[in-house]
Amino acid sequence: MRAVARAESVGFYSLLFGLVLLAFGGCSPYSGSRRRRAGQHKYTGDHLPPYLWGAVLSHLQPTERLEANAMGWAISSAERVYLRELARKQAEYASLPVMEERKRMWRDLNDGRPTRPPVVIETWTFDRDFLPPTVFRCESAEARALEGQLLRVIREHELIDDDKVVPDHFRVFWHVEIDELGIAIPTERVKDAQGVETGYRFLHPIHDLQKDLALLKPATCRVDRGSSFAYKEFVESILGDILPVRLTGWMYGCTSLTQRVVQLMGMEAFFLAMYDEPEALHSLMAFLRDNALRVMRWAESEGLLTLNNGPADNIASSILLTDRLPLPDYDGKKVRLCDLWGGAESQETVGVAPAMFHEFCFPYYRDVCEPMGLLYWGCCEPAHPFWDDLRRLPHLKKISISRWCDQRFMGEALQGTGIVFSRKPDPNYLGVDGQWRDEDWTNHIRETLTAARGVAVEFIVRDVYTLHGDLTRPRRAVELARRAGESFSGA
Repeated sequence: MRAVARAESVGFYSLLFGLVLLAFGGCSPYSGSRRRRAGQHKYTGDHLPPYLWGAVLSHLQPTERLEANAMGWAISSAERVYLRELARKQAEYASLPVMEERKRMWRDLNDGRPTRPPVVIETWTFDRDFLPPTVFRCESAEARALEGQLLRVIREHELIDDDKVVPDHFRVFWHVEIDELGIAIPTERVKDAQGVETGYRFLHPIHDLQKDLALLKPATCRVDRGSSFAYKEFVESILGDILPVRLTGWMYGCTSLTQRVVQLMGMEAFFLAMYDEPEALHSLMAFLRDNALRVMRWAESEGLLTLNNGPADNIASSILLTDRLPLPDYDGKKVRLCDLWGGAESQETVGVAPAMFHEFCFPYYRDVCEPMGLLYWGCCEPAHPFWDDLRRLPHLKKISISRWCDQRFMGEALQGTGIVFSRKPDPNYLGVDGQWRDEDWTNHIRETLTAARGVAVEFIVRDVYTLHGDLTRPRRAVELARRAGESFSGA
């Protein structure tokens, strides 16, 4: 797979809606790569923030643009004024007293102190309602990308007011080139009735596992420091005196190993290989493990890692604020993998027996998660069938409890462990057309709080793909979940 991330990608490439492939930490940290192209594609690192995905590209005539800098980036004077207005609004919200309260809450949750369960609504999946093209005012691609990032933060606070902490800075990302596998994984996509790309399929390059393993090559990686710093300076020239601009990096390696397997060979072939050619499958899993570690170590050696334990850092929209990282021997200069949160998931093995997961998956996940400081595990897959293995994952701190998970089992299993019960409520309450019912949602939340009483809980609402135009639902969902949580200790 070729993943190209350059400064131009922030301003010039059309970015797609997508469903998270890990949110992280695997092929995505921060939510959302499940519907991103799995073949050769361009994006800012393996974990491009979702707030850039809805950018709509358009170009002004040269006479309408400011003089371009050496890299060709330019915005109009009117766009500059508007972006600075948005930056001031974000800075204003970031300084509100409630943000300090939210920081304390997240720190308490992640460091093992009692607190109300935080509530987060992930918005990028329903951008058709939340960030439609009609809310954008900028015309140039460069300004549009910055506008999207600012608007998401502002609108989330104004329209939803969940427990996210509004950042007091603006992030840009290292421009890296990663040829992950040496081959492309083409993807075909189709649009839904509203013109949003939702359906897709991978055109698997591996047809005969034993023969085609030789197609895979170790990852090659490169960072373009010149364009990275140039883009940072470009953004600073627009809003750096209002919001500090931070150049950010992460692990880059894909720790969602079975995701890559299914992209390469397909779900059915993956399952059959466990029986028909187990040694070849072990070889593939070992390659993917070693390749992920190779990319992670490369990012570490290049000094691309940045600490991700702050109030604006997240994996799968779960805020990572903690005093447990970086480790005590961190020198304050070069960030190591062990100073970071990481994440992994294995949604593709939802239909696999625990014994098969133990043989073909767990050893490789254990190894690829070992370098991390703290681990967030899971996405939509149920955790309870594989708990005997998952509880042995190194540095496990948060575990996703999806709608398909046995909540009572996991509530009992997590007692006394200090592991956060990261509940993913059923998105259908928000996303299915029909009348919203306060009582139904409240009962759904209380069911979790009862099952997980005595355990640290957070609510992360994900995979809502439309609100059917009703932007009041997320805010109401947050209000009711907070109210229910106040009657429980949450830890």
